[in-house]
Amino acid sequence: MKVLVTRQIPERFIEDLQSVADVEMYGEKLKAMPREELLNKSRDADVVITMMSDQIDREYLDSCPELKAVINLAVGYDNIDVDYAKEKGIIVCNTPDVLTETTAELGFTLMLITARRIIEAAQLVAAGEWKGWEPYLMAGTDVYRKSVGIYGMGSIGTAFARRCKGFDMDIMYHTRSRHEDAERELGAKYVSFDELLQADYIVCTAPLTKETADIFNKDTFRKMNDHAIFINIGRGGHVVEEDLLAAVQNGDIAAAGLDVLREEPIKEGHPFLKENKIVVLPHIGSATVETRDAMIQLCVDNAKHVIRGQEPKTPVH
Repeated sequence: MKVLVTRQIPERFIEDLQSVADVEMYGEKLKAMPREELLNKSRDADVVITMMSDQIDREYLDSCPELKAVINLAVGYDNIDVDYAKEKGIIVCNTPDVLTETTAELGFTLMLITARRIIEAAQLVAAGEWKGWEPYLMAGTDVYRKSVGIYGMGSIGTAFARRCKGFDMDIMYHTRSRHEDAERELGAKYVSFDELLQADYIVCTAPLTKETADIFNKDTFRKMNDHAIFINIGRGGHVVEEDLLAAVQNGDIAAAGLDVLREEPIKEGHPFLKENKIVVLPHIGSATVETRDAMIQLCVDNAKHVIRGQEPKTPVH
């Protein structure tokens, strides 16, 4: 049996995998495995542990006759043609639950730092431009007792809402189906999408699907309040980026905080990087040592289960 790992991970996880299979690991931490190399090295692989940057499409799946499972180091799996994999009898796994709290924590942090202009303030000090106190120096806006509209009330959206409750926020949400537990326990209110857009903070935590792609666009931003702040910890594909840029520059909304982009990493000279009112983070939603260790271990455990002929822990249904 062969396991291919498409990005460098700590050696202790490789040693764990080597107890059940031969393991080949791509030696880069920052760069994705080139497409041709991914295809070539996967041809005789029984299991592949992939990253969000790896496109597991029909071409890939057709070129891997031995493949039994694709195990994605992420909670999302929009980089994988799941339906076609199932047609071919290939198991797809992800890493749900272990990153929920960490990602919600990052999202809430991003909302706070965007609202309070923390990045701008730190840059002001670092540039030696802090000349003294003044009444409205780097004045931002409050989060406490404001309204928040959460688009996507899955596990991450719910965890985000719990943090909002601690700030006594008015919690609204919109998702495909009602979340009655969140309504009962957190006081969250289910609203239409248009009503959601009237919140002080609009936060996207949804998975990317055909229905949710490009949902935050020119028309959407125009419906928001001019003091609204938009936060995205879902997927970059939810947002039409040129429309978001125009909305911030035109004053349709006040600011935006993004941990995900349509194309990652962001290119040098991207117009977002010239806007003080747009905070961009390098997709670090689940980036704590504890959570990344747990995610990788779950991938390893899923791989070992597949190789042993057992049901994996977290198959995508």
